[in-house]
Formats: sequence, C-alpha cells, structure tokens
Amino acid sequence: PLLVKTINDTLIHPTAFLLVGIPGLGSNIHFWMAFPLCFMYALATLGNLTIVLIIRTDQTLHEPMYLFLAMLSTIDMVLSSVTMPKMASLFFTGKQEIEFNLCLTQMFFIHAFSAMESAILLAMAFDRFVAIRYPLRHASVLTAPVVGKIGLAVLTRGFILSFPLPFILKRLSYCHSNALTHSFCLHQDIMKLSCTDTTVNVVYGLFIILSVMGVDSLFIGFSYILILQAVLGLSSRGADFKAFNTCISHLCAVLVFYVPLIGLSLVHRLGGPTSLIHVVMANVYLLLPPVVNPIVYGAKTKQIRIRILHMFQRDAG
Repeated sequence: PLLVKTINDTLIHPTAFLLVGIPGLGSNIHFWMAFPLCFMYALATLGNLTIVLIIRTDQTLHEPMYLFLAMLSTIDMVLSSVTMPKMASLFFTGKQEIEFNLCLTQMFFIHAFSAMESAILLAMAFDRFVAIRYPLRHASVLTAPVVGKIGLAVLTRGFILSFPLPFILKRLSYCHSNALTHSFCLHQDIMKLSCTDTTVNVVYGLFIILSVMGVDSLFIGFSYILILQAVLGLSSRGADFKAFNTCISHLCAVLVFYVPLIGLSLVHRLGGPTSLIHVVMANVYLLLPPVVNPIVYGAKTKQIRIRILHMFQRDAG
C-alpha cells in the first residue's frame, strides 16, 4: 500500500483498487461477456449521438421536450463512456487494477451525472405536466432561455453535490482488502473498504440520495398524479389517450433509471454480504438507461422516428 502522510496522523491509501466482474464466473465466461458489453456501448453511443445530432440540426425540434431529450442523451453518453470501456477491458484482459485517484475520478463522474440524469427526468416530467395541463401557456412558460437555465442548474447541482465525495474518501484509511464488489467505482463501495470512521461518508451519501434522487422522484410522482388528473378530465377518450401517450417514453426512462437505483441503495444500506444481486442491480442501474433510452424515444417519439428513417433512406439512396 501507498502511505500518504498528513499533519495529524497517517492515512493509508492503496495504490490501486481491484475491480470485480461477475462473482462466481470464470475468466473464460468473462472474456465472452466483453463482446455484448462492447455491443451495448456501441449501441448506446450511436443511439444517443444520433438523437443529439438530429435535435441539434433540426430547428423544428428546438422545443423543451426535445431539448431536454438532447440533454438526457448527452448525460447517457458520458455515463456509458465513463463505465463501459473500463468494464470491457476488465472482461477482455482480466486486468482488475484501477489506480486510486482514477477510481475516485470515475466515481465522481458516475455520481455527478447520475444526479444530472435524475434532475433532467424531473424537468421532462414538468414539461409534460405543463404541456398537458396548460397547453396554451406551455410555450410562454418553458421558453428557450428557461430551458437553458434549467440545464445549467442541473449541471451545477450535479457537480456541486458530488464534488466533496472524492475528498471525504481520501480522508479515510484503507487497511483491509482493496477489492471492490463491482466493475466500476461507487462511493458506498469504496467507503466499505475503510478501517476508519465513515460516519461523515454515510451521512453525506444518505443526504445526496434523499435530497437528489429522493426529492426528484417524489416530484416526478406528484407530476404524474397531476398529469393523470388532467388526462382523465379531458372530454374525448381519444384525446386523453393521445395526451398520455406523449408521456410513455418518459415514464419508461423513469422506471429504467429509478427502479434499479432504489434497489441498489436499499441493498447497500441494509448491509449483509455481497451477493450476485448487488452486482446485477449496479450493472443494470448504470448500463441499461444509456442503451434503452434512445431505443424507447426513437420508437415512441414520432418526430424522432421520422427523422431517423429519413436519415437512413438518404444514406441508402
């Protein structure tokens, strides 16, 4: 281990942490699992990049719903780029080491951009609420400058709340095992390897979960209650179905993001030995949204689907 001296005492930091693939699987299976992982990364990158480029180049899509979708796709691209290449390298080569500071950097980006994704999902819920409940005021409420300010607030909140995480991990000593339980670095996973008091880490981690994902999910749920009330109040059965159909893609994105996140948080905080369910939930939480979101929005959003088909037809011609 690498000893890092401080003024008051001695901190013990490992030179590297060891990442774990899927517990109980041999190296041969890990090697073959790298291929679908690379396919997922290529699919996530291509899908999200396509959505961002379509929205950026088509002026008719410069509306709140699509601008928020472009932000969501950008966040998903960053999350997949931070996690999947290192995981593929782990499965391909079997090299488990990740340098201490590099692990903290990866952890920071994972938590920061996860918080941003949660906030964007909330902004998209608010957009759907205003569009369905107050359709005549939608354009005046969610103007381009307002959308830009929401995006800046999302970025700022994610970075500010996640910024202390690497520093409160660096103040700990790690004199036990340096083997993590996942294929990437998470705050709660690194924290458990410490042999010193982790009260600050536990409290701050819980604060982030409750103040970011907890508050965001509550407001998203409240938005959908109001949306359902507005939809059920429409006189036409066809009109209410068409109105709620605009929320299906967003609802899928919310479920794909929050269900694994809540499960992972509960499993970590309830304690107990690390099991396969820890690893599966963590992988689903980080790997599934970047792959699923562009597919769902590409299939369910008519304007995006039409432009993707036109793009392929132009390339084929």
